[in-house]
Amino acid sequence: MDDLTGRIALVTGGSRGIGHETAVTLARAGCDVAINFLHSDEAAEAVVNEIEAQGCRALAVRADVAVGEEVNRLVDEVEAQLGSVDILVNNAGINPIYPPDEIDEARWQETLQVNLTSAFLASQRVIPGMRSRGWGRVIMMSSIAAQFGGVIGPHYAASKAGMLGLMRSYAKQLADQGVTANAIAPALIETDMIRDNPNITPDLLPVKRFGQCDEVAETVLLMARNGYINGQTFNLNGGWVMS
Repeated sequence: MDDLTGRIALVTGGSRGIGHETAVTLARAGCDVAINFLHSDEAAEAVVNEIEAQGCRALAVRADVAVGEEVNRLVDEVEAQLGSVDILVNNAGINPIYPPDEIDEARWQETLQVNLTSAFLASQRVIPGMRSRGWGRVIMMSSIAAQFGGVIGPHYAASKAGMLGLMRSYAKQLADQGVTANAIAPALIETDMIRDNPNITPDLLPVKRFGQCDEVAETVLLMARNGYINGQTFNLNGGWVMS
């Protein structure tokens, strides 16, 4: 297992939920961590404080990772202040729920741009540096919806399934250069979205409880430390979908 001390991690959508817990978990393993956020300065600063409390360097950068110029600015700032990105966690995303007949082209494009294109843009920006150094980890935060369609809609399911294809392509092309790519497909992780929805209960799951953000974050850490895991999708769903 690789020692992550001094590695530079970038977590998109890192100011809350799974992204927040992932950033802090990577810091506990010795990484300096940059978090990307779009809305809440206060939440982002709180994560920075938690990372620094682990004795690691931290940086929060507001950027819309669905826009190429913003991604370039984000990574430029991370490289200038922390160093070249070794671990990229593509976690940023949206999950808007629409009835099927209300998913028009604009809503389709928005969801794919935020969930899938952002992962492509961020990965393409940092992978050349990983290849040149002979070490890198690209981790996609997909969803159970990629495998069975989910409850949000076809726009969301397609965006998350696209992340799996993107991951597998990188895994195939880059592994012999020291860069691995993997994905996590979580379901019913106890975040604000789950807690605020009375129609979603733990009874849907064989384990009869919601997953926790730290359980997802620990899987990210495993993928970052283990260079033999490549091209895999880890299903963290309490046994809802078995593989």
